[in-house]
Amino acid sequence: MQKVALVTGAGTGIGKSAALALLKDGFAVALVGRRKELLEKTAADSGAAERALVLAGDITQPAVVKEMFSKVKSKWGRLDVLFNNAGMGAPAVPMEDLPLETWKAVVDINLNAMFYCTQEAIRIMKAQEPKGGRIINNGSISAHAPRPMSVAYTSTKHAVTGLTKSISLDNRKHDIACSQIDIGNAATEMTERMTKGVPQANGTTVVEPRMDVAHVGSAILYMSKLPLDANVQFMTIMASKMPFVGRG
Repeated sequence: MQKVALVTGAGTGIGKSAALALLKDGFAVALVGRRKELLEKTAADSGAAERALVLAGDITQPAVVKEMFSKVKSKWGRLDVLFNNAGMGAPAVPMEDLPLETWKAVVDINLNAMFYCTQEAIRIMKAQEPKGGRIINNGSISAHAPRPMSVAYTSTKHAVTGLTKSISLDNRKHDIACSQIDIGNAATEMTERMTKGVPQANGTTVVEPRMDVAHVGSAILYMSKLPLDANVQFMTIMASKMPFVGRG
């Protein structure tokens, strides 16, 4: 049976890496993101564009999310894996100086959009035959330990952990497993600044090691292929020498 996945933020970075890994393994994959041209590039780069569905739109809008998931169900009849990956950070400024619009924007994509996608996935997964599926949430090292001046990102990533646990608890009866992958310093555009040095808790600025983002794609593929009676509840995958254990 054809396995079907949906990946948010599939045009760049971690989302693209996960989408490529899934497509190359034989999954049908819905590629979700804001920029259609980047999603089409992901499909082309996979060498399996015939199994990709490009869905460009703003997932902070519940009506857009509902339409996207409806298109997946119409095309493939089911959904086996949702990778809730899309997210953003904010400029490193003192907490009291963070514009409210920036705070709301980070909460909207990192938490609200993830919830909207989760609701639609559950509705499909609990009703399909065979029923069930897997939801994988992109947490972060920041779901455990904050970086300096990162209140919006850190708060939302801690909230993702609560969402992950609630999904797991409330949906066991529907054979829906939920995992969280906490990723540290994968080499993407988002972490490019680390090659020049980033602020540390002790007030210094330090260049941080990064790892190949392809390792994250491999991890997502592993989690996605587990039978539904097994689950990676939490996985941390990180550059071995980055400051995390004991940071701060």
